[in-house]
Amino acid sequence: MTTNAQSKLAARYGAPNISPLQQWNDTIDQLLEHRSVRAFTGQPLPDGTIQTLIAAAQSASTSSNLQVWSVVAVQNEDRKGRLSALAGNQAYIHQAPLFLVWLADLSRVSRIADQHGVELEALPYLESLLLGTIDAALAAQNAVVALESLGLGSVYIGGIRNDIEAVAKELGCLLRFIQSSVCVLATRPRIALRR
Repeated sequence: MTTNAQSKLAARYGAPNISPLQQWNDTIDQLLEHRSVRAFTGQPLPDGTIQTLIAAAQSASTSSNLQVWSVVAVQNEDRKGRLSALAGNQAYIHQAPLFLVWLADLSRVSRIADQHGVELEALPYLESLLLGTIDAALAAQNAVVALESLGLGSVYIGGIRNDIEAVAKELGCLLRFIQSSVCVLATRPRIALRR
């Protein structure tokens, strides 16, 4: 294990003489194996995959336990095509059977406040956007770690923010609450990931 750990640390840092932690484990090993994957087989995902990824995402840290994020699972080919066009025509969006759009979404907390007759003065502040964006990114990363543990590959699609208004319309979201997004594609990589 030490030789494997040393080679992984050397590959990540470009320095051959890094000593690995004595308690090296599968989680660290998997994290150091992470690669963005842009070539997918297109094979369907096993039943229960989306639910498992969302459960992992919901287990991420969140500011004040607000979880001001949402995720939209896109599997429809036509919708993936329209989202691909909005994201700069990235072809691998079509290859993957699952396109997860992670959103900084303040609508839930707004609805709860409305139900209790409470005005949220801070909702339009930059801090709220920051909380939602960070929470969405943490949730997405937890989902990526989970899907990689299942032998699946992913890539973040930053271009989905090219036209956030059109993305919100395509997904049927209320724009006043959808402020930023990150996306993850999930499927089996066309080539085997290094292990």
